[in-house]
Amino acid sequence: MADESQQAGEETPAAEPVPEVVETLTEEQKQEIAQDPGKTDETVVLPVENGAAVLDSDKDADNAGGQESRDNRRKQREEQRAQEEEVPVPDTDDSAQATISEEVREAVPQRIEAAINEEGKRVDEAPEFIVPETTNIVNNTVINNTTIVNNNNTIDNSVTQVNVIERVENRTVLEVGDQLIVRGDDRPRLRRDSEEVFYDNLARGRVRETIQRPGGVRIVTIYNRYGDIIQRSRVGRDGREYILVYAPELEEDAPRPGLVDVGYELPPMRLRIPVSDYIIDTSSDPDRDYYEFLAEPPVERVERVYTIDEVKHSARLRDKVRRIDLDTITFATASAEVPMSQARTLRSVADAMQKVLDKDPGETFLIEGHTDAVGTDKSNLVLSDERAESVASLLTEVYGIPPENLQTQGYGERFLKVRTEAAEQQNRRVTIRRVTTLVRPLAKAN
Repeated sequence: MADESQQAGEETPAAEPVPEVVETLTEEQKQEIAQDPGKTDETVVLPVENGAAVLDSDKDADNAGGQESRDNRRKQREEQRAQEEEVPVPDTDDSAQATISEEVREAVPQRIEAAINEEGKRVDEAPEFIVPETTNIVNNTVINNTTIVNNNNTIDNSVTQVNVIERVENRTVLEVGDQLIVRGDDRPRLRRDSEEVFYDNLARGRVRETIQRPGGVRIVTIYNRYGDIIQRSRVGRDGREYILVYAPELEEDAPRPGLVDVGYELPPMRLRIPVSDYIIDTSSDPDRDYYEFLAEPPVERVERVYTIDEVKHSARLRDKVRRIDLDTITFATASAEVPMSQARTLRSVADAMQKVLDKDPGETFLIEGHTDAVGTDKSNLVLSDERAESVASLLTEVYGIPPENLQTQGYGERFLKVRTEAAEQQNRRVTIRRVTTLVRPLAKAN
């Protein structure tokens, strides 16, 4: 499956051109805003020629509504400015989760242990997960004991039809409403080099996967019938358990929100830290302390514990955490292969990730794949997911980052860094975010 074009210089016209956005700021003004985005309510853009919006949720808005959408979001930011300035930017992961109840945090270890030890029925083969016919989100739902109110009356997420467009090896391209997404199966990557893997059917349509690693380490994952992760834990040979993902609401037969962008429940984000403290480009900032950057907390409060699918499918949620753009990995057109010469450029980032994991083996990193805008949406989605998986596999096989700490997702051409439909190297990239604080409740700091 190929993206962009099989040969450089060839372009496939997009089915729907990106709506025009009128840029009125000078390069000097863009640089000034990038240094202190909190002073403006305008869409913050990368201070480069044809630079796209910094926030992926702003990119989505630009793609959907162009200049009108930018104007509307500016007005919304103006209205929320006073309220947000009363809440400081989080300075720790714990302060970012300040709104998550003590009840939720305290219940986690017992519920995780119960699921790991729950009696099940052993099955001989890895299960095939089903694709939901619809995916739902209900206004004023209660998730993790937190009431979530959908105040955006312009978007109807109540019932969305889900259609399977294509299956490509271990990936499925889905049409959810008017949006294409790709879902990959990371189980082969997690099972690699394992000593034993077995599955147990549990009550309420759940499945427990246990991966036995050399040295006595176990990776235990509970899936619902759709393959969504309810919880994932790493159990060391000493019996100590580290929680990676925890989404108990997925156990229920309630409406399933994972494929719908629940970020629509939130107002437009206002970035209140310098762009250089929010995004790192590895090519232009090779001497940066990547560990210090990855260890930084989210840039705004986390309302509740989200499922990993909610994070993958919501630009608004991912915008809460900082990102590293691996632009030293320069994918060839239509390729997901990482040359070994470029793989070596990941050492500093991989060392920083390992340092984070040495402190807490329960951390989760999201590896995002992207393409340029040449090619079809469908083929770009598949290739971008392959690119994300290539980098994740490289981090494990070359640098020893455990695969269970890495989630992958491809986004195709949806989140361009440079607004162009032509072949553009900067748009063919992979991004890393530490999303732990979004997908797992932390124990309260003493």
